[in-house]
Amino acid sequence: MIDFEKKDSYTVEDLRHIVSILRAPGGCPWDGEQTHESLRRGMMEESYEVVEAIDQKSPEHLKEELGDVLLQVVFHADIEQDAGRFTLDDVADGICKKLIFRHPHVFGDVSVSGSEEVLVNWEELKREEKGQESYTDTLTAVARSLPALWRAEKVQKKAKKAGFDWSDVSGAMDKLSEELDELKEAVAGGSNVSEELGDLLFAAVNVSRFIDADPEEVLTAATDKFISRFAQVEQFARKAGHDMKELSAAQLDELWEQAKRT
Repeated sequence: MIDFEKKDSYTVEDLRHIVSILRAPGGCPWDGEQTHESLRRGMMEESYEVVEAIDQKSPEHLKEELGDVLLQVVFHADIEQDAGRFTLDDVADGICKKLIFRHPHVFGDVSVSGSEEVLVNWEELKREEKGQESYTDTLTAVARSLPALWRAEKVQKKAKKAGFDWSDVSGAMDKLSEELDELKEAVAGGSNVSEELGDLLFAAVNVSRFIDADPEEVLTAATDKFISRFAQVEQFARKAGHDMKELSAAQLDELWEQAKRT
């Protein structure tokens, strides 16, 4: 029997102790087998579920999902503690030192005029902290594991700080049209299609940046709209006594236009 005291209320320290018990010999076989790599997808999924709870404006759901992310953090730290490389306290020490270093206007004698200057200083301190000696270093430092649209947007924002940007949205729109023409040529020629499609998507992200639209949110909204209209098309088809697969492309297009008008 494991020596563990059940309580009415637990703390972060209790969570650390529970994870240690679960991963130790005699604990849970599944927990004991996990690695950083096996938990990687779980960390991503739990993070997105936190975002979903924020979107739902549900404090209870948010509390639950933050707990799931906290479990991931403690679990990964416990793996490293067993390996003798670092502990959860080392993780806390690192982020505390980072916050203190990047907030000299709070913990030091630097004066700022407002949030905009705080962000400028943050980027400069971040480059110093990470030893980034060139603008290219700041671009390559953007995590490749980010969703592709967000990564593209973040890279473009870093490039803008080096003065590499259009003066207004018209330049981004012209580039989008140019990339669309190149994609059409690639499709017709049967070569470099994937590359040209990537260039088109990257150019579309540039447009979203200029109009202050989050590319992930924009695409999510477009996908939701597609699902809603698709549902209407299917409903129209069923009312007419048809399975969608039985209809021609022209008939489906007609129903799609009908759905757009409703």
